Amino acid sequence: MSAATVPHRASANLEHVRSTFALQRDAFSRATYPDAETRDRWLAALGRLLRENIGAIVAAIASDFGHRSHRETELLEIFPSLEAVEHARRNLRGWMKPQRRRVSLWFQPGRAEVIAQPLGVIGIVVPWNYPIYLAVGPLVGALAAGNRAMVKMSELAPATGALLEALVAEHFRPDEVCVINGEVAIARAFGELPFDHLLFTGSTAVGRAVMRSAADNLTPVTLELGGKSPAIVGPDYPVAAAAERILVGKCLNAGQTCIAPDYALVPEGRVREFAEAAARVVSECYPDPMQSPDYTAIVNDRHFARLAGYLDEARAKGAQVRSLAPEATPDPATRRFPPTLVNYAPDDCRLMREEIFGPILPVVPYRDLEDAIAYVNARPRPLALYYFDRDERRIARVLTSTIAGGVTINDTLLHIAQERLPFGGVGPSGMGEYHGRDGFDAFSKRKAVFRQARLNAIGLFNPPYGKGFERLMRLLLR
Repeated sequence: MSAATVPHRASANLEHVRSTFALQRDAFSRATYPDAETRDRWLAALGRLLRENIGAIVAAIASDFGHRSHRETELLEIFPSLEAVEHARRNLRGWMKPQRRRVSLWFQPGRAEVIAQPLGVIGIVVPWNYPIYLAVGPLVGALAAGNRAMVKMSELAPATGALLEALVAEHFRPDEVCVINGEVAIARAFGELPFDHLLFTGSTAVGRAVMRSAADNLTPVTLELGGKSPAIVGPDYPVAAAAERILVGKCLNAGQTCIAPDYALVPEGRVREFAEAAARVVSECYPDPMQSPDYTAIVNDRHFARLAGYLDEARAKGAQVRSLAPEATPDPATRRFPPTLVNYAPDDCRLMREEIFGPILPVVPYRDLEDAIAYVNARPRPLALYYFDRDERRIARVLTSTIAGGVTINDTLLHIAQERLPFGGVGPSGMGEYHGRDGFDAFSKRKAVFRQARLNAIGLFNPPYGKGFERLMRLLLR
């Protein structure tokens, strides 16, 4: 299916949202533990949906952004989504096996185990910046765990939302998986449904509102938020090498990535060297970012104006603003925003207080590593942290002295691509985690089961409590 052939779909109405939830809840009540074959069939269908529609997906996302690099969509959305599907299919039966647990001497010969029980109906709220990957990733975990799922797409990615809604309807029954599109009222109604688990990816401010709505139903939540993720260049790490990896991570999707480096901590005396290296990286990767097919536009006028406002305020407060593309300036007509370095931005400007979510990189000099650690720890806990160093003692110091959702050493972003690592935030950057086995567990109830043996001594503890009971208790409490 091409993007052009996707039928126009009106926003879902409230009754459709509620009736779909009831349909899925009823379907789950009739099959509370789908077997491995059923779950594998669901995952295989999801894989086919992606593989057979790469061109349509790429075109839809490009349409939503105004321009989105086709190669970036393949690399950052299609590839990791397919990896997640195949990883789950390979490991599904192992994840489903009951886990044996040792039993205390006093309860032998009984047996103990943990069974992963599907929860029921999972709600997934998807942001606009990676609309396929951040829909498919949680959906893989939900389906592998044996659940039904409803996926609310972002109203800021309408073409992608309409396409995914049509494709899911072709590959799944509505009582298995359903995609919901719609504006704010639909999103609010979606969050108020009594899901058995709700995963939200988006801003911290909206995450708070989602959590308040979920609390009314005691719905457990996984919140994947954001924040200001630092990149620290170690005291003697090659600055050019660090600048390359930081700028590549920053410029992917034009910085519209929840784990993009938000600011760089660079040793004093090496800030100019870092800036020159950053300019070289941009000139090599994007000789003309205002025209390059590999450089993505800002998603809409509001976000473009927000980024421009950050720079205007920083300049007014004395910051040095440098475009990393010669003579390139932000273009509101195309929403192309060149990679930009900012030095000496005061702490009270929005650029240093709010998540940037764009191709602007503030550079903060530091005196020594303890100074850099203190700078990070004085701010809300970030979703990601990046540290560049070859000294294992200093690496250990940073890992144990800072708290972040995830870390990549000597690169950026790559921890999110590891299906065997959990992905999630901490504090203001989120709660809970998913990916791989951790996603399977997030969408399961790990149910404790104790199997009493036919021959056992538990009757010795029955009342009335006499001298024999007292002797046993003295033995237990010795």
